[in-house]
Amino acid sequence: MRIAFIVNDIKTEQPGYTTTHLAQAATNMGHEAWYINVSEFCYETDENVHAMATRVSKTGHRSCSSYLDDLRGKQAISENINLAELDVVMLRNDPSEDATGRPWARLAGINFARFAMRQGVLVVNDPDGLTQAVNKLYLQQFPAEVRPTALITRDRDQIKEFGTEMGGTIVLKPLFGSGGRNVFLLRPEDMPNANQMIDAVSRDGYIIAQEYLPDAIHGDTRLFMLNGIPLCHKGKYAALRRVRSDGDMRSNMTAGASSAPAIINDDVLELAERIRPQLLHDGMFFVGLDIVGNKLMEINVFSPGGLESASAFTNIKFSQVIIQDLERKLEHRNNTDRHIDNNALAVL
Repeated sequence: MRIAFIVNDIKTEQPGYTTTHLAQAATNMGHEAWYINVSEFCYETDENVHAMATRVSKTGHRSCSSYLDDLRGKQAISENINLAELDVVMLRNDPSEDATGRPWARLAGINFARFAMRQGVLVVNDPDGLTQAVNKLYLQQFPAEVRPTALITRDRDQIKEFGTEMGGTIVLKPLFGSGGRNVFLLRPEDMPNANQMIDAVSRDGYIIAQEYLPDAIHGDTRLFMLNGIPLCHKGKYAALRRVRSDGDMRSNMTAGASSAPAIINDDVLELAERIRPQLLHDGMFFVGLDIVGNKLMEINVFSPGGLESASAFTNIKFSQVIIQDLERKLEHRNNTDRHIDNNALAVL
């Protein structure tokens, strides 16, 4: 299998990233795993999308650190490849990372990968589904009972009124963004500074004012979904609990949160079942759900991270399970006579 992982920039990839674990697993399983920066695409005169791509020079890496060292080293293999000659393209870049500094790069992965998809390459998650999910409005497409009440606006007065309706405490976050940046807890005692907080968030565009869930003080649960159902192997779920650092209301790892084993109860599984139809409809192969109690706080469909922690807590190599699932999809496609749309094959 020839698989390419689309990332924001190879230079900023880290050993603990889920992408690194997936690429290392694919390589050690005998597959050809390429990395492509979102800045390296070219639609050429042969009407194919090409890209400068890089892969490691050897297999059998025992650590993700050595894998990245090889990928960035002098022995790494770099070629201008035709995306149409790949078997799988996995979109792992985060558009919000490029929203400010490189806005032209935000949708590059989706748009160029779509050409490969039309030539029979399996692209996950499905590019058309990702286009709908490029900001946090995507969460509002799921049933109202599984998500917090939210207001999306740039109007200060509307936000303050919403805060009053919600009992005085709400969460403010940018519509575009990730990693817990510019996320604030607005409480009654913060009202004298409300305008400054709202202005800070509105610099990135629209604001999501969201119902505050008291259980969030304990952090949240990230549950990984594969093919629209919780990723589970040998009776163990790919999940982790993200515990907030002292004095910080954010559960993002990049904001200093720590990870702990997760308990997947009936409430979490019922929530996952409620949102399954939408994930299947949109061709969402691999996503991460951020859950507080029985509410879906956020859904990461571009580059959900933390899979390595879930593997460490369960002693299950979930990265291998995901690569094996891609192998199964390709085998199914190769053994059937009928055409299967990309969004259907992505979640088969």
